[in-house]
Amino acid sequence: MISRRDFLQASMAASALVGASGFGNWSRLAAQQALTQDQLLEFDSFGNVSLIHITDIHAQLKPIYFREPSINLGVGPNKGEVPHITGADFRRLYGIEDGSPSHYALTYNDFSALAQTYGKMGGMDRVATVVNAIRAERPDALLLDGGDTWHGSYTCYHTEGQDVVNVMNKLRPDAMTFHWEFTLGQDRIRELVEGLPFAALGQNVFDAMWDEPAERFKPYEFFERGGVKIAVIGQAFPYMPIANPGWMFPDYTFGIRDENMQAMVDEVRAQGAELVVCLSHNGFDVDKKMASQVSGIDVILTGHTHDALPEPVMVGDTILIASGSNGKFVSRVDLDVRDGRMMGFRHKLIPIFSDVIEPDPEVAAAIDAERAPFEAELSEVIGQTESLLYRRGNFNGTWDDLICEALIEQRDAEIAMSPGVRWGPSMIPGQDITREDIWNVTSMTYGRAYRTEMTGEFLKVVMEDVADNLFNPDPYYQQGGDMVRMGGLGYRIDVTAPAGERISEMTFLKTGEPIDPARSYVVAGWASVNEGTEGPQIWDVVEDHIRQKGTIRMEPNTSVEVTGV
Repeated sequence: MISRRDFLQASMAASALVGASGFGNWSRLAAQQALTQDQLLEFDSFGNVSLIHITDIHAQLKPIYFREPSINLGVGPNKGEVPHITGADFRRLYGIEDGSPSHYALTYNDFSALAQTYGKMGGMDRVATVVNAIRAERPDALLLDGGDTWHGSYTCYHTEGQDVVNVMNKLRPDAMTFHWEFTLGQDRIRELVEGLPFAALGQNVFDAMWDEPAERFKPYEFFERGGVKIAVIGQAFPYMPIANPGWMFPDYTFGIRDENMQAMVDEVRAQGAELVVCLSHNGFDVDKKMASQVSGIDVILTGHTHDALPEPVMVGDTILIASGSNGKFVSRVDLDVRDGRMMGFRHKLIPIFSDVIEPDPEVAAAIDAERAPFEAELSEVIGQTESLLYRRGNFNGTWDDLICEALIEQRDAEIAMSPGVRWGPSMIPGQDITREDIWNVTSMTYGRAYRTEMTGEFLKVVMEDVADNLFNPDPYYQQGGDMVRMGGLGYRIDVTAPAGERISEMTFLKTGEPIDPARSYVVAGWASVNEGTEGPQIWDVVEDHIRQKGTIRMEPNTSVEVTGV
C-alpha cells in the first residue's frame, strides 16, 4: 500500500502542487493519548484561503457514538483503494497506533472498549467551537455544508427540519447543498431554502417540466476571500428519484450532469474565478470519477458516503476532501492561490472529541432550546442493550438486525427487509435505549412498515437490483446506500459477478430450506418509495419490540457469505 510520504510525493509530482496534511500531528498526539482542545485545533496556517467543511450531520445536534464500517468494499478500479479500506488495514495505511484516539475515531475494531475510554464524538456546539477558532485565526474562512443536514432525528421530524436550520444558522455557513432535505417535501424545502441567510447550491437541481435550472437553487456562488475570487459550485445528490420517493418532490429532477458541471466550471472561470470548489453530495467514488471527467475543479468537498479520510486524495490537479458524518469531524483546508492558480494546500481532519472540545455556549443554548419541548419524549427509557448496536457496513449491522427482528415478530412476517442507509448513531453495551435512540436510526418522512407477499423469485430480483446499485464497477451506476438488510433470509453474494448474477444460495432461515422461487413469503419492511404505503410507523414497531423484550442482546449475524473480495 502507498505510504503517506509516497502519497504526498506522488501528488506533488503529478500536479506540481505543494500539499500537506495535518494528520501526522494528530496521529502522534493520539499515540500519546494526550489530547487537548488546543492540540486538536493546532494548525500551521498556510496560503491565503481557508475552507471549512462539514457534511452528513443527519440532524445529530448532540454528541453521539458512531462506529465506522467493518466492511466497505470497492469494486472495479476502486477495489482496495481508499475509502474502501477498513480496520487494521486502514490503521496501517495511515500509521495509526492501536488503541489510540484516532483508532477509535476512524476504525471499528474494539469500538465498545475504546468508546468507554474516549467518550462520545460530535455535537454541533463543539463543532461551533472549532469553526469559531478557525475563523478567529482566518476571518475570511468559508464554511461549507455538504448536505444531509435536515434529516435524521426525532426533533427534526417533528419540526420539519426547523430545529436543525435554527441551530445551523448560528454557525453561519456560507453555502450548502442537499440530499435527504428533499424528503421533507418540495413545498417545505422551498420554504426553508427561501429563508436561509446563505447560498443554497445545486447545479444539477433542475425543473422537471422545463429541464432548466430550478429556482431557489443556484448553480454556484462567488466569494472574495483572502484577495481571491472563489467560485463554489453545488452538486446535490444526483439519484433522488431512485433512492428516495420522487412523489415527494415531483417538480425537480437531478442527475450527475457532467456536461453542465463542465459548463459551470468554464462559466465561473470566464468570470474570473481563481479557485473553483465543488461542494458535492455525490459520494466519494462518484466524485472521484467526476474529477477525472470535468476539468478545472480545484477542490471537491465530498459527502454522502460518510467517509472520513485523514488525508486528501488527488485526481489529477483536483483535491478530494472527505469529512465523515454525524458531526464527528471538521475538515480545514488552507490553500495558496496566486496568479489565478492553486499553488499548494494544507489539510487537517479535526476529530470532535466531545469530552475534549468545550461547547460553544450560544450554540449549546440554542440546541437545548430546540429540544426542550420534546425532552420528556426523547428521554423516555424503552429498554437496555447488552450488545453494541451499530448500522454501518456493506451487508448488515446490529441495529438493522434488531429492526428486522422487530418487523418479523411485530408484523407476523417470515422475512424482513430494512434499507441499507448509512445514517444512525451507535450504542455501546450497557446503555439505556431511549425513544430518541430509536428515532435516530428510523426517522424519515416515509417510515411506514408495510406487510406484503413476495415470491422467492421477486425477492431475488429486489436483492440483485440493490446489489447492482452498490457493486456496479462504474461509480455512476452506484445509486443507493449499502446492501438491503435481510431478516429471516440468508444468501451468498459474489460482488464481482455481473448484474443479475451476484445473489445465490438464498436460504429461508426458519427451516434451513432453499428459498423457493415460486412460493410466496410474507415480507415486512419499511421505507418504501411507493406513495400510499400503509402500515404502522417503523419507530413504533421497534419501540414496541424493545419494550416487550426489555433487554436487547444481538448475536453475530452470519447469514451473508461474501465472495469475490
